Amino acid sequence: MSFEPVLLRNVGRPEARKVEGYRENGGYRGLEKALEMEPDAVIELVKDSGLRGRGGAGFPAGLKWSFIPKAVDKPKYLVCNADESEPGTFKDRVLMEEDPQQLIEGCAICCYAVGASACYIYIRGEYVEPADILEEAIRDAYEAGILGDNVMGKGFKLDMYVHRGAGAYICGEETGLLESLEGKRGQPRIKPPFPAVVGAFGCPTVINNVETLCNVPHILERGALWFKSIGTDERNTGPKLYCVSGHVENPGVYEFPIGVTMTQLIEACGGMWRGRQLKAFIPGGASAAILPADKADVPLDFDQLAKAGSMLGSAAVIVMDDETDLVRSVYRLAKFFNHESCGQCTPCREGTNWAELVMKKIVSGHGKPGDEELILRICRNMGGTTLCALADAAVGPLRSLVQNFPDEVAGWLDGGGPATEPRRYFAEEVTA
Repeated sequence: MSFEPVLLRNVGRPEARKVEGYRENGGYRGLEKALEMEPDAVIELVKDSGLRGRGGAGFPAGLKWSFIPKAVDKPKYLVCNADESEPGTFKDRVLMEEDPQQLIEGCAICCYAVGASACYIYIRGEYVEPADILEEAIRDAYEAGILGDNVMGKGFKLDMYVHRGAGAYICGEETGLLESLEGKRGQPRIKPPFPAVVGAFGCPTVINNVETLCNVPHILERGALWFKSIGTDERNTGPKLYCVSGHVENPGVYEFPIGVTMTQLIEACGGMWRGRQLKAFIPGGASAAILPADKADVPLDFDQLAKAGSMLGSAAVIVMDDETDLVRSVYRLAKFFNHESCGQCTPCREGTNWAELVMKKIVSGHGKPGDEELILRICRNMGGTTLCALADAAVGPLRSLVQNFPDEVAGWLDGGGPATEPRRYFAEEVTA
């Protein structure tokens, strides 16, 4: 399946990191067009395109922008979520490293549309090189008049900053991110009020993911109809980046129209690793439910994956072949979510710890019939009971393991181990 790159068009062109090189390939045309429009018209154009957030929730971007109140005597901000902490996700890193000016342009258009005079790009602490590249690109944009007191000579003022986090999964949640940005402990806030009304520093704030904002310049340049012509339906539009890792011959970031199938993705990756058979896959990062191989032809978009019992999330596709031990793999994920819980909400703090302990007991050879129901009970007590979605994220792989792969779980509970010895590709060795 071939597709002319949109978001990845400047990959392999190091000159595109500079304003001059970026403009050679059509860069900043979208911002130029936006500055000739009324801010509300820009918002309506993004609304009409059907662009949905690419960070995980899939909320319509233009609708989120429209929530920013106009008659408020306070500064307004855009916060770009570049934390990218979902296991299996690495698309935003590629965008920031290979085409930082594209992100700057998308941020500038959003700021103009909502009336924000400052943008903070919150990037995870481990992303040292992408942060350095972004800071250099921002300096170049200031020198070129793209940022500063008079953006492109149109009288619009915009300042942009890179803020480095300390590497906490919880700071990928938008209100936890805001707390960290303000110098506090990264813990989610009670909502309402929502960030559109009380966000960064108590002011109206838009929060969008890197990939979401990188789509915006192309919508301005080519129009909403062009964007809607790509994808599966009017609710799933535009190009999409898929991060493919695991048991494929060529892991990496692939760009396709949203709604490509797992079968097509594996083919694009050169097939399964060493000619193995597909056993299971995670379509949207570690927090998404694991799907069996018979779901490989489900379109990977927001709605079809929801119907299939999982979610698109950040489109971090983790491929697992027929020799993968799913029980050990889910144990490893349970450890991750327990470690990353901020501890603010009791169901999450206690639930993630219990989930890890039960999974450890099983993979240590001490599981017993009934443990699968215990796992489901833990999931029921955690799901939908906390301030943020981390507890729901932790539930995803646990519940899907028991529901979609009951025979594999039963093998561990009956005999203390899998029928065949698997590779330790997704899980560490466990001792009792």
